[in-house]
Amino acid sequence: MEFDFSLIINSFPLLLKGAGLTLEITALAVGLGLVIGLILSLAQLSKSALLRWPAKVYVDVMRGTPLLIQIFIIYFALPNVIGTRVDPFVAAVAACSLNSGAYVAEIFRAGIQSISLGQMRAGLSLGMTYTQTMRYIVLPQAFRRIIPPLGNEFIAMLKDSSLVSVIGFEELTRSGQLIIAETYGTMEIWTTVAILYLAMTLSITRLVGWMEKRNKLVER
Repeated sequence: MEFDFSLIINSFPLLLKGAGLTLEITALAVGLGLVIGLILSLAQLSKSALLRWPAKVYVDVMRGTPLLIQIFIIYFALPNVIGTRVDPFVAAVAACSLNSGAYVAEIFRAGIQSISLGQMRAGLSLGMTYTQTMRYIVLPQAFRRIIPPLGNEFIAMLKDSSLVSVIGFEELTRSGQLIIAETYGTMEIWTTVAILYLAMTLSITRLVGWMEKRNKLVER
């Protein structure tokens, strides 16, 4: 079967636009996921059961159910509760953010627990409050340690964001589906889509590697 390069050239602008939307969803999802994850991780480490158990249940539920189902719930089921349609972009970002937050929470929790208790005690002995010690001493050290797993989470979410194509949002995968429906260029389009995903994930991997090396130099 002949490989039609002209089809790739003609379709590339639309696929590139879809790749941009994929990156936008991923960046928003992981960015919001960082906020959600930090709050959840601190709640899980809290001495208060009223904070610890709801956070733990949330993390277990979100990590234990497929992202696809979570997307369905927000886009198809939630409108029945709130009485209005949810925009596909909002549904995509919301589902991916809530899902990412659960994974980021575990990353943050592990990072915080990897810091010696002596660091917390030292801060408290200097007259700092628990919040100040966590903010200025523990979290900066923990964040440097969790850069690699956070990078992995970004890459995983970048690929998982393809699931939002099921609600009609035209990110990279959906753009490929629409082009194939018109041109029947299955091999050409899916190959190009795969290459674009690979280019994005490799770029992120290189960026995370650079950040990790930079942090090691700073620590020295």
